[in-house]
Amino acid sequence: MDATELASIHAACFQTPRPWSATEFDALLASKGVFICTARDGFIMGRIVADEAELLTIAVLPRARRNGIATTLMRAFDAHLNSHNVSEVFLEVSSENQGAIALYHRFNFDMAGTRKGYYQTPDLRKIDALVMRKVIL
Repeated sequence: MDATELASIHAACFQTPRPWSATEFDALLASKGVFICTARDGFIMGRIVADEAELLTIAVLPRARRNGIATTLMRAFDAHLNSHNVSEVFLEVSSENQGAIALYHRFNFDMAGTRKGYYQTPDLRKIDALVMRKVIL
């Protein structure tokens, strides 16, 4: 997938946090340690620095959800981390994104903290970000 396609999928999935542009995807993909795993109708992007990783974003087109794509992407993400000797991984997610939170719990992420009012909706409402962490043994 190129940056334009990534941005298109991201825009179909997110209003809060705001979707990323093709320019932002290009910049991220050019950054050291950033990687992407793709599947039909979705992708997951992460960054590895030393022995830590961050799940930057995961997006599956709304029409393709509930078909195991996010699970497939998370497995590919974990396999990539394992092949790079990552010991822990972090992410942040909107406290209102119950589907993503449930997915992350299934993949052994635990709550690590809260960033109060971190996200802003298009109507200017503030939403907390949950910081989640997984230790990889």
